[in-house]
Amino acid sequence: TVNLLLHKLKDSQIQFGCLASDKWGCFRALFKGYIHLIGRKYTIGIEGNNCRLRHRIRRVFRKSCNFSKLLDYHFKVFSLVFSYLNIE
Repeated sequence: TVNLLLHKLKDSQIQFGCLASDKWGCFRALFKGYIHLIGRKYTIGIEGNNCRLRHRIRRVFRKSCNFSKLLDYHFKVFSLVFSYLNIE
């Protein structure tokens, strides 16, 4: 799966300066030449962002009155969430 990730990053021409992961050896082997930050203190922020995104995306599929079902409002909320996450 790490090999697939590396190919997807190269194919989509995404550039990055460093990599944060746990101590999984595949990352160290495949991402040689990149700055590699290893440990929970580097990945905890990423995991927090993923949790927030899952929470926000789940609201789209919830069938309650807590959130509008108009698609435009969903896009506006996602735009605000992504802006907020990029400011942090």
